[in-house]
Amino acid sequence: MTSARVASVLVKRGIFLAFSLVVIMLLTAIILGATGYDEKILRAMVISELQAYRQELQRQNIPQEDLQKLVEQRRAELEEIYGLNKPWYERVLPMAFRALVLDLGYVKSKEVANIVGEQPPLTVRDAILITLPRTVIMLTVAEIICALIAIRIAPLIAYKRGSLLDKVAITYAAFMNALPLWWLALIAIFVFGYHLRIAPTDYRAVVAYINNFWDDPVGSLKGILYYSWLPITVVVIGLLGSWLYGVRAIALRVVGEDYVAVARAKGIPEKLVVKRYILRVIAGPVATIIILGLAGSISGFIITESIFEWPGMGSLYYAAIMSADAPTIIGLVYITTLVYIVARFILEVLYVMLDPRVRL
Repeated sequence: MTSARVASVLVKRGIFLAFSLVVIMLLTAIILGATGYDEKILRAMVISELQAYRQELQRQNIPQEDLQKLVEQRRAELEEIYGLNKPWYERVLPMAFRALVLDLGYVKSKEVANIVGEQPPLTVRDAILITLPRTVIMLTVAEIICALIAIRIAPLIAYKRGSLLDKVAITYAAFMNALPLWWLALIAIFVFGYHLRIAPTDYRAVVAYINNFWDDPVGSLKGILYYSWLPITVVVIGLLGSWLYGVRAIALRVVGEDYVAVARAKGIPEKLVVKRYILRVIAGPVATIIILGLAGSISGFIITESIFEWPGMGSLYYAAIMSADAPTIIGLVYITTLVYIVARFILEVLYVMLDPRVRL
């Protein structure tokens, strides 16, 4: 295939992925607006702020008639600030289109700002950039550890199908898939934090070490390791079973091939058979799992991060959803979808370059 043909294939797939991104953004905006979800919570926030404002005015002994006028004036101001004086499509859809050019707007809720650890005014882009490294430390590092272990062990497990090692791996994977990760996190905090007292019980303090890392790199690294070792361990234990089972399933398709049997018959050492005749062949599918797994980890684990009070992307999602912070929700959906689409495009490039069948 000529380079022009390869470029044409990649351009077509790039256009399709970009179109998918636009569709996802529009669907997110429509769900937020057309269902009335964002308006319902925003009006509840307005009522809460008005109640606090009314109590403040009452303490100043302002006459009832003047007090009511001030409250109504404040109501109109808040409705304009939150966009409640406009139809949902004028409030939400422009956010989606602006997000496509990385104009993500400003955070609207205090809950989101509290997760970030910054005071308003705070842009959604800054909120994501601040919380993203925290999720990378906890989840992406754990995914990388799982991937490295699975690549090393799973092909050997597949090679020894039916052995004790294979049975243990399958049992472990089934058990961990049935066990909620957040439940494992609760048990870990109780045992290592409250009972053995070798791990922290409040993880929000990690923010100071991450934000001020370059002021004292060595001290900050020690602090980050102290606060992150238990969450990372929990995630690795919880996800490793799925990684082992997935890579093993891919390797099993190769183990039964004739060239593997011939290699065995020649007396080639076991480790060499796994490395040369199995691992090389499954490199493409395994790369797919790894790249998509790492891309997916960027969005965070909402419940697990909440259990650890880890102020990452998952906690940011939760705070944004609970406070109906539409700009933050749209920004998060855009960034996580963009990361996934970029990962998919990288895979498309790899497949087109390495596998001629994909070019057809």
